[in-house]
Amino acid sequence: MTLKIGWIGCGVHATQMLLPQLVRHDVELAALCDIDGTRLAAAGRQFGVSRLTNDAGELIRTPGIDAVGMAVGPDQHLAFGKAALERGLPVFMEKPPSGSAAGARELLIASERAGKPLLLGFMKRYSAGNKIAANILRSGRFGPVLGLTGYYMTAPGYFAGNVDYTGFFLHHCVHYMDLVSFLVSPVTRLTARKVEKEPGKVLFHINFDFECGAIGTIAMGTIQSRGAPVERIELMGDHQRIEVDNVVEIRWNRNPPFKVDDPGAILSDTTDSLTWKPNFTAAANEDPKGYHSLLADVIPALGGVATAAPNIHDGVVAMERLETLRRELDL
Repeated sequence: MTLKIGWIGCGVHATQMLLPQLVRHDVELAALCDIDGTRLAAAGRQFGVSRLTNDAGELIRTPGIDAVGMAVGPDQHLAFGKAALERGLPVFMEKPPSGSAAGARELLIASERAGKPLLLGFMKRYSAGNKIAANILRSGRFGPVLGLTGYYMTAPGYFAGNVDYTGFFLHHCVHYMDLVSFLVSPVTRLTARKVEKEPGKVLFHINFDFECGAIGTIAMGTIQSRGAPVERIELMGDHQRIEVDNVVEIRWNRNPPFKVDDPGAILSDTTDSLTWKPNFTAAANEDPKGYHSLLADVIPALGGVATAAPNIHDGVVAMERLETLRRELDL
């Protein structure tokens, strides 16, 4: 059955990232909402939607819709998410689910009360390299994860004229508050320290203890150009290591024998390193960032099918972890 979706928020991220991937699935965009009339009209033309409104409440009351999607601000996610759930509609929203852990818990209660799912845009789980890494870990061929290291950066220009780091925490750091447990196990302890070169330019290191016994460190900050590589994850095991660069290149280092003095040396598919990266010259409608794969789990879940789509339970955990991080850093 084609799912009829009402969508709130027609900004750049929605119209260039989310909605183009959404409509590749078996859905119908039944109505759109945005407070900016120009953006709303442009999105209506782009996606062939004639039912347009600048009132989120009106969209949520649209007859015949099966679910509500949204990509707006954290406060709007909380308010509109609760309103849709109270009307008995399942919800998909971009992260974060709210500006606070308390707000995320409110949405969890609303979801449980309504008996409807609230699903979240933690697409880092589905980014090509991260997805492959997770599949290797779950295959049983890697063994226990012993350590995680990595970094996730953005540029100080993101804060031009505004040295409040809230946006960086809510829209960027929250991804890794979710991703580290997706790749390793629940976090039992989080500590952090920082250096701030000047207002707007901060670097901090986060240390994780995991339930499985692993340890980890992620560096985050606003001191790198977004034109340079800004993401890397490395997972350590016993004689094995997975490296993911910029979510699209992955290397699985294993335990290869020395080959220089071996006249019969070959490459072994059981011990030598394996690498992969996408072919961007191929005329394939692929989405290495992960939005399409995320929505492939979200759409059936909105229709009541159990899938692996991230939900508001995951959102509460990530937001609580994020607030612990901010307390540690006093930011």
